[in-house]
Amino acid sequence: MILISSILSAQSEVTTIEVEITNISNDEGQVLVGLYNSEKQWLKEIFKGAFGKIENGKSTVQFTDVPSGTYAISVFHDEDNDGKLDTLFGIPTEDTGSSNDAPSKFGPPKWSVAQFEVKDENLKQIINL
Repeated sequence: MILISSILSAQSEVTTIEVEITNISNDEGQVLVGLYNSEKQWLKEIFKGAFGKIENGKSTVQFTDVPSGTYAISVFHDEDNDGKLDTLFGIPTEDTGSSNDAPSKFGPPKWSVAQFEVKDENLKQIINL
């Protein structure tokens, strides 16, 4: 009986995060979405990643089986479909966004502004490019 309750408890500690990306300038290419699980890895190494198809200036992706914890999301519009963020002198030339619509003025968005908590319920993040 203890094993069954442990399994049920573990199952309730994972959730699905739906990410809706809006205000995409056109339907060319795709969006690349990264879910990060620590400040140390923020914008360096993703925990989970997804590709999103763009339709009518919007895209939606889901991350499933996400354990409880602190996370942040980064997204960019890969207009030329090459799988990487294009930059000029280190400044992105493709549109970017982050969870909580964390601003990226004078550098990348801060983890402290982009972070959010995942508990035991599904949630939705809306990111405006």
